[in-house]
Amino acid sequence: MIVLGIDPGTRRLGWGVVAREGSRLRHRGHGVIRLDPSAPLAERLTVLEEELTGVIRRFEPATGSVETLFFHKDAQAAAKLGHARGVVLLCLARSGVGVAEYAPARVKRAVGGSGLSDKRQVGAIVRAVLRLDDVPPLDASDALALAITHLRAAPLALAALTARRRTPVALPARHRRGSSRAG
Repeated sequence: MIVLGIDPGTRRLGWGVVAREGSRLRHRGHGVIRLDPSAPLAERLTVLEEELTGVIRRFEPATGSVETLFFHKDAQAAAKLGHARGVVLLCLARSGVGVAEYAPARVKRAVGGSGLSDKRQVGAIVRAVLRLDDVPPLDASDALALAITHLRAAPLALAALTARRRTPVALPARHRRGSSRAG
């Protein structure tokens, strides 16, 4: 399974590709799409779409793991981030790539063991987990952490879903076949 992690942004968008091969996680690639902050937002979103579509075509991921919207004190910054996330989700959907979304604290817990890890700690852990020579740029290490989170969470979610399907659900008597309601 190949997962593309994406840390959305309107100035820098981090991406990272990780594959599961047996029980091992393998680094396939990472990078940062840098957007001109002086360009109009619509232009930056267009460049983001073109560049991200190229990454998706190159690596052909099965799933995109995207950070959920994080609300800052600055409403305008949150709105711009929402625009970038919308382009990311559109690119993934148009390419037929599944989407998983994770909150920043969940990613930090999944990768670093604590929801309070800072970006540098996450980067160091990503480097160790993927056996990289250097710590990737912060935006790319966040994206790799998103991919790792999905690869670690997906088997657990699948196991839980399978267990739920195997466990019969007891319905109240009024919903069982053959029961009648007096009234």
